[in-house]
Amino acid sequence: MLTNWMAAPARLLCVAATAFSFGVGCAGSFYYGPRIQKERLALVHYKVQLAIAHAQLTEAQTKVVIQTEIQYRERIKIVKEKGDTIIKEMPVYVTQADTANFGVNIGFVRHYNAAFSGEPAGAASDFDRESPGISLAELAEVNALNANVCWQWREQALGLRAFYGQLQQTRE
Repeated sequence: MLTNWMAAPARLLCVAATAFSFGVGCAGSFYYGPRIQKERLALVHYKVQLAIAHAQLTEAQTKVVIQTEIQYRERIKIVKEKGDTIIKEMPVYVTQADTANFGVNIGFVRHYNAAFSGEPAGAASDFDRESPGISLAELAEVNALNANVCWQWREQALGLRAFYGQLQQTRE
């Protein structure tokens, strides 16, 4: 236990330390308070600017998506219509007489299927010379349909490339 002559300076020291801490705290809040408030307002302003920029970017990208979709659908519709017309006109270009005069053999069918599968047709044999029962008109119709699908894929690839390029421009 402290004696009386030691307790008084200790109490005085505690009171002085408390008063000093209180004074520094008050002075610090008066000095740093406005600065902290200013920085908080600047942060809020920055976040608002980011939100506005993000909203503008989203709106621009949405316009690009809608515009590209409309253009793509119109192009695909035109390609399909042209392909359907070509398929319907096939009997004009390949008649029954043509089918009777010109035959398609199994070797041709195997080679044709190999081209679309990406795998080799294999070694040729005597069996390849026989008739598969496919008319020249059917072959022409299938070929026109395949060509039409390829054109649709082409249009889709071009549309996606244009779409990506326009999306990149909205970010600039």
